[in-house]
Amino acid sequence: MRFPNKEMLEFLRREYPSGTRVILVRMDDPQAPPLGTKGTVTGVDDMGSILVDWDNGSHLNVIYGVDVVRKLNKEIK
Repeated sequence: MRFPNKEMLEFLRREYPSGTRVILVRMDDPQAPPLGTKGTVTGVDDMGSILVDWDNGSHLNVIYGVDVVRKLNKEIK
């Protein structure tokens, strides 16, 4: 796992503010929600993990440098 520097943390927090809708592209965890699951960002922690409330009820974080999510356009529900 890579630890982000201060600039990367600031970037992640700007890119993924609370309320941002995302879709799961890749997650390296046996408990991961299914690929394509949508969720709402609740924040970014000090390790650069994106905190997500997944629509299926999961709360598994997106790990910086390992997992991948894509931001959804506002038009996509």
